[in-house]
Amino acid sequence: MDPSKMNNDEMSGDAEIASVMGFSGFGKKARTFDLEAIFEQTRRTAIERSQQNPVKKIPDSHEITLQHGTKTVSALALDPSGARLVSGGCDYDVKFWDFAGMDQALQAFRSLQPYQVAAVQHHRRRRPGGSGNAQAKVLDRDGFNVMECIKGDQYIVDMANTKGHTAMLNGGCWHPKIKEEFMTCSNDGTVRTWDVKSEKQHKAVFKPRSFQGKKVVPTCCTYSRDGKLIAAGCQDGTIQIWDRNLSVHTKFHCRQAHIPGSDTSCLAFSYDGMSLASRGGDDTLKVWDIRNFRRPVNVATGLTNYFAMTDCCFSPDDRLVITGTSVKKDEGNGKLAFFDRTSFQKVHEIEVTNASVIRCLWHPKLNQIMVGTGNGLAKVYYDPVKSHRGAMLCVVKSKRKDKHAEALTQDYIITPHALPMFREARQRSTRKQLEKDRLDPKKSHKPEPPVAGPGRGGRVAAHGGTLSSFIVKNIALDKTDDSNARQAILRHAKEAAENPYWIAPAYKKTQPEPMFAEESDEDEEAEKEPEWKKRKI
Repeated sequence: MDPSKMNNDEMSGDAEIASVMGFSGFGKKARTFDLEAIFEQTRRTAIERSQQNPVKKIPDSHEITLQHGTKTVSALALDPSGARLVSGGCDYDVKFWDFAGMDQALQAFRSLQPYQVAAVQHHRRRRPGGSGNAQAKVLDRDGFNVMECIKGDQYIVDMANTKGHTAMLNGGCWHPKIKEEFMTCSNDGTVRTWDVKSEKQHKAVFKPRSFQGKKVVPTCCTYSRDGKLIAAGCQDGTIQIWDRNLSVHTKFHCRQAHIPGSDTSCLAFSYDGMSLASRGGDDTLKVWDIRNFRRPVNVATGLTNYFAMTDCCFSPDDRLVITGTSVKKDEGNGKLAFFDRTSFQKVHEIEVTNASVIRCLWHPKLNQIMVGTGNGLAKVYYDPVKSHRGAMLCVVKSKRKDKHAEALTQDYIITPHALPMFREARQRSTRKQLEKDRLDPKKSHKPEPPVAGPGRGGRVAAHGGTLSSFIVKNIALDKTDDSNARQAILRHAKEAAENPYWIAPAYKKTQPEPMFAEESDEDEEAEKEPEWKKRKI
């Protein structure tokens, strides 16, 4: 190993070991000890020292930015292997990102618009989505629909007697052990568990209650790491925890966890299962001990929170707690704050962007941090030395070049009338064309001269284009006499008998033959009677 490439900690460690072993400098040759073994031991010592400081484990040396849209990224999730990322936002888009398939262009491979997304979470091969809709959808890792939960009856008072949610969903998550089970919480005041194989009805219903026994709306929900406990944060500031197999009474209940009326935006269990972190709408971050759930172990204040889905989570080694802060437009940058779990002092922070930091997660396998912001960005922080795969797979791939079609070496300009099908035939002789036009009755018709005076020969002078002149002209051209109604009807009898247009031939045999009354002397006498004797109709 080259000593010039070592950092300060390693150099100081080497100097200490060299002095103990009897060396006065690095240039002298050891007689009884191997220098390579000494350098390896020094490197391990430096790594152990860095591991004692949790801040040095934060992978924030590099970052990539995924452009989800222009509105708030309200949901963010990674699959357990860390191969694909899912982002959802208030613009009704759900986008799927594949780290192994992306290049430096950082384009999503699939985009859906099911509804406004409130929460997404990956679990093995499926992903549930919670939204402004009352029905949760389950999609596979490629974005295709697997199932959709049933909607409940909103006219039933007892929500336990309905088969599904009746109001907007606030969140959802998968069971950490049972791959077919997931959970949702809604504004109807219930937390429900579901089975992917049974979409017609929920498995169990948990109903949060206030101190007076009234219905309370849960704003977030989560499973414990072993899947035995279900926790829900409510609008009245309480945190209620049930045993998964007992949905009647709560196992743990803290009635003043946060200020009443402030939505608890996130609950997260630690990896050891002993602690619970809660992010409140009262600008606080609290850590609770499950074994003593009456008072929080640590509290951090002054963490602005304007969103009902601001996240908090534990680091993979359970030594840090991270959360995001909110800012108003053009009033600063949103930050990602890191707190020591034991002392709860802010040990590190990252200025993400000039918008609020809402979603955040720290993947244990990739050792990378994903952040969702209020201006439609999804950022991934990583370290080339400490992180594995994930965003490191796509930053090394160059952008694909666009395939351009080969240009023509010579441009051809084609006019429509230059084509043979549009070209008019040339007349070789004018005399022959005139003889053909003479035989054509339309072309050889002599145009009528203009009408002079009021009109003659049934033609009306074109003195105006009014409706009255048009009617007068048509009346003059129509020479039929319809003074006798009977004769006017019988005039069409022969044509109707030969060509029965109005009466189909199928009804010809069944239709009666029309028999018209013949003229009699009484009709003639009635016509000769004076007007005052005629019967009024």
